[in-house]
Amino acid sequence: MAKARDTAFFCKECGYESAKWFGQCPACREWNTASEEPVAKTKTAKGKGAPVHIVSDGKNEPSKLADINTKETDWMSTGIKELDRVLGGGIVAGSLVLVGGDPGIGKSTLLLQMCKNLSHMDKNVLYISGEESLKQIKMRAERTGTFTDKLLLLCETNLDIIEETMKKTMPDVVIIDSIQTMYRENVGSAPGSVSQVRESTAVLMQLAKGLGISIFIVGHVTKEGVVAGPRMLEHMVDTVLYFEGDKNASYRLLRGVKNRFGSTNEIGVFEMQEQGLVEVENPSEYMLSGKPENASGSVVVCLMEGTRPMLVEVQALVCDSNFGLPRRTAAGTDYNRVNLLMAVLEKRAGVHLSGSDAYVNVAGGIKVNEPALDLGIVMALVSSFKNRSVDDKTIIFGEVGLAGEVRAVSQPQLRVNEAVKLGFETCILPQVCLKSIRKTDKINIIGVRNVSEAMKLI
Repeated sequence: MAKARDTAFFCKECGYESAKWFGQCPACREWNTASEEPVAKTKTAKGKGAPVHIVSDGKNEPSKLADINTKETDWMSTGIKELDRVLGGGIVAGSLVLVGGDPGIGKSTLLLQMCKNLSHMDKNVLYISGEESLKQIKMRAERTGTFTDKLLLLCETNLDIIEETMKKTMPDVVIIDSIQTMYRENVGSAPGSVSQVRESTAVLMQLAKGLGISIFIVGHVTKEGVVAGPRMLEHMVDTVLYFEGDKNASYRLLRGVKNRFGSTNEIGVFEMQEQGLVEVENPSEYMLSGKPENASGSVVVCLMEGTRPMLVEVQALVCDSNFGLPRRTAAGTDYNRVNLLMAVLEKRAGVHLSGSDAYVNVAGGIKVNEPALDLGIVMALVSSFKNRSVDDKTIIFGEVGLAGEVRAVSQPQLRVNEAVKLGFETCILPQVCLKSIRKTDKINIIGVRNVSEAMKLI
């Protein structure tokens, strides 16, 4: 009888398991993602090696949809409005939330501030750290404010011990910092491996659903900016939050990329200060601070992040090229999209940019992919090319097609309302959006059908 293998090959992206090495994963079709790791040896007898099985609400029978009661008390406020917005209104009992981001971006600080607020709301919170000592956590906690006795700290990486502690204390919220440091004794691989991350997350998911405990998991990210470990990790959790921003800048963006309880387009804006992360209630005013006056190549664009309109400044610099091949650079937006828009200007509007270098930047370091940015980029390029400034009280948004047409964007009324609130006097938008906007004397609304009509306004 052949001896069973002690190792297997796992896909780093989706967690697919195979007894043999593979170049392309049969499940997710990704190349060179095979990793050889020890196979988890689970015991059939009840004990530490037995699979976790917890029945939700003490029932093991199917329930009718009409009999399930969802109360408002199932939502718990974090005390941080921006975090509540991204979560969909607050913390859902029994939810499993994954928080990812670059090292030093503020993940642990944000969750510790949330623990402080929850402790003052008379909620039992358990903060489990596998990376810091108790003294290190206390030093960081003292900078954020005062805590109550409702917050318990535990430095542990053994998931079996953590499981027993959670069943014993029965907290309302648990923080796991981080999932890459957790391990189970019955899994032979090292902490942070595909097997350990997958097994640890499965245990935490069962605990969250069975005991009704809300669990926040901190996940490390790779150099590509995605959460380390198998892609299955993001599929298992209820909500995936990414903390973005330049460590050298003061602002931070919390973005939801998956949320079973709310919208995935919402963002939260924070500013890193000495006492921790502070909410930015008016991101538009914050992003426009320091905007130059009467400068060519600078325009203001209104974007939509979920249900929140946000104004950002788009800058463009067009100058003669000293080489045969013009240089093009884009910061904060898609480089290929900028090249596409410049080709539209060359072909449809007769703006000769083939011999010019072009640099496009979204001020503030924010990354934007919304199509409504197109018209703003076009107007900024033309403004810099002609060396004519766009009026500081003008706001622009719209999608540009390959035929040079300006197409409609979503929620134009909310964008116009945000412009009025910040004192803008003129709004340039797609002609087809005029029928969905209420007339007002507070702002002059100009509709354009194509880029040629928009260029005449400069």
